[in-house]
Parts: sequence; structure tokens; C-alpha cells
Amino acid sequence: MSRPPRFFLIAGEPSGDALGAALMAGLKSLAPGVAFHGVGGPLMQAEGLTSLFPMDELSVMGIAEVLPRYFALKRRIAQSADAVLRLQPDALITIDSPDFSLRVAARVKAGGRIRTVHYVAPTVWAWRPKRAARMARVIDQVLALFPFEPPFMQAEGMRCDFVGHPVVAQPHATPAEAAAFRAAHGIAPDAQLVLALPGSRRGEVARLAPVFGAALAPVLARHPALRVVVPAATPVAEAVQHLIRDWPGTPLVLDPRRAAPSDKRAAFAAADLALAASGTVSLELAANCVPMVIAYDMNWLSRQIIGRMLRLDTVTLVNIVSETRAVPEFLGAACKPEPIAAALLRLLDDPEARAAQLSAARLTMTRLGQGGEAPGLRAARAVLDGLG
Repeated sequence: MSRPPRFFLIAGEPSGDALGAALMAGLKSLAPGVAFHGVGGPLMQAEGLTSLFPMDELSVMGIAEVLPRYFALKRRIAQSADAVLRLQPDALITIDSPDFSLRVAARVKAGGRIRTVHYVAPTVWAWRPKRAARMARVIDQVLALFPFEPPFMQAEGMRCDFVGHPVVAQPHATPAEAAAFRAAHGIAPDAQLVLALPGSRRGEVARLAPVFGAALAPVLARHPALRVVVPAATPVAEAVQHLIRDWPGTPLVLDPRRAAPSDKRAAFAAADLALAASGTVSLELAANCVPMVIAYDMNWLSRQIIGRMLRLDTVTLVNIVSETRAVPEFLGAACKPEPIAAALLRLLDDPEARAAQLSAARLTMTRLGQGGEAPGLRAARAVLDGLG
């Protein structure tokens, strides 16, 4: 290539913004002079992207949220695709947000022969396997977070590179910072500390908080010195404060609107155990070697639909990546206080159960790329290699 490469990137969520920023940093280190265009948030903008429009406009989920903005989103799809076709970059790189990203990619493919790369493979291994075939119509290359994903994408004719999961590059608090966190909040050095993480969306927090509180009651009855810490997500921090008022043990809420980001890292480093909603938080806990119990519930109709679509007997990423079932999970109708409490007590009281989880956590992190090249750099290398 006689000139530095040019890329058009699109991210629609904060998590995608973080992935995009790390990818851009990797591309700058491997291809000096690289130019970026597209749509991104503050992290991507800090790496040199001027966003075509505010990324926040794309951060919508669910039918009720999307419908009022349907025509505005359609205009943004057309605007983005037109900008790509005018620029003629070496590749269009879309990052997660498939409902928006793949529609842009389809318009770009219809209007030219620009290479398309999608960062984060769809979870076809868990549900809706036909998504890979539909994606293959408009995507040339996929960057995968999990090592078992490439065969699913390659089977549909797409190049797929495992680049590692961003959790392996996240900073961790030191033991000294964990001790300082305990001291700052009056938690004794030898007191057991349980993290409660009921989710980051209002609906799931409203549904799970009462169950979590009831599950913690017998645990605190047997371990009265135990302390409960609740690292709240920004969108639900106020709701969490309200919903845990009746929880036992005077839990400490870490409100990100007032607490420093380092407080959450220190809490994870200081924790002995966690009760968490299903999601990527299980990987954050595994990265910090925190044994956990996973619980999740949804409305009855969603239970029936998703239950019929699931292709696995577990949804916990640590179980899936480690190919174990070390992490107990209580989903749907099984999301009840009594069995959750029993699982928490077993982890507190049974060293063998804790050891099995820690072994699965270490294996998970190794398989996700810990100790190797940073995921952003690996992703950049794969993108450049795909250009030929």
C-alpha cells in the first residue's frame, strides 16, 4: 500500500467505544499515519476520530426505545453508508451494535466493493445460529472475543480471527489498594466481603434486587461479620439505592456518580465472594479470582422464548470458556432466594468448591488471551493482515 491506510469505524455503545479505542491505538502503532473516520464516543475521539454524529444517538435497546427513533436511525444509517462510499476507506469496521452496523454494511456492500470487518462475533453458539449466515452476506471478516467462535463464522465463509477479550487488559487493584478500600469503609481486614451485582438495566435490577436481598439474609445470619458491597452501574445507581433499603447487613453502595473508578476495582480485589446477574461481569469477577454465584430472571414470556432458543445448558461465560460447570447459576424459575443462599454458603464454607471455581477462572483468563499480546493490538494486526 503506497499510502497509510484509512478506516471508517462505527461504534454504538460505550463497550464498543472502548473496543474501538484499543483497536485504533493498535492500528496507530502498527501503521503510522493511519487515518480514522466514522462514529464513536469519547474514547475513540481521544484516539483521533472526529465523530460524524454523537454516538449516543445509537445507544438504544429494545422495541419500545427504538420505535420513536426509527426514522432518525434510518437517516443515520443512510448518512453513515453515504460517508463510507464517498471516502472509499480501506475497510469499514463496525463494532458490535449489529442492528445498526450490519444495515450500514449492507448499504456499503450494495454500493461498492469496500472490505467490511465486524468486531465481536454474534453469539450463534448460544442462540439464533442463523445470524452468522445473514452476517456473511455483508461482512468479510469478523474479530472474535472468544476462542471457540471462529469455526462458526468460517463455516459461513467469513474470515474470523480470535483477538482476545478486553477483560484480560483491564487494570486490577493491588493488594494495598484493596486493603485501603477496606480501611476507608470500615471493613475489617479479616471480615468476609461479598459483592452483590444485580445488573445494569432498570428492569433487571428491579427484578433481581429483592431476590438478592432475600438470598443474603440467611448468609448474614450464619456469618454476621460479613459485609455486603454493591457496585452500582451508573444508569441504575439511584434505583439500586432505593431497592436495597430493606437488605440485611447495611450494604455499602458504590455510586459511580460520586465514587472514583478505582473504588470498583478495589472492591473487586478485596472481595471474597460475589452474587451477580448473568453477563460479562462474570469475566470481571474471574479476572479478579472472585468465586461467584450467578442468578438471573426475566418476565414469563421472555423466559419461554429464550428458553426454547438456547443451545447450551449454561449461560455463564466462565463455565462456557473453561468447559466446566464450576459456577452455580440460578436462572428463570430457579432464581429463588433459598437455593441461591445455599450456593453462597457452600462457597463460603467449602474450600474445595472455591478451589474449583478459582481453577476455572484461571483457565478462562488464559483461554481469553491473558499473558499474551493486548487484544487491541491483536485486533489491529488481524485487520491489517486482512487487507492483504
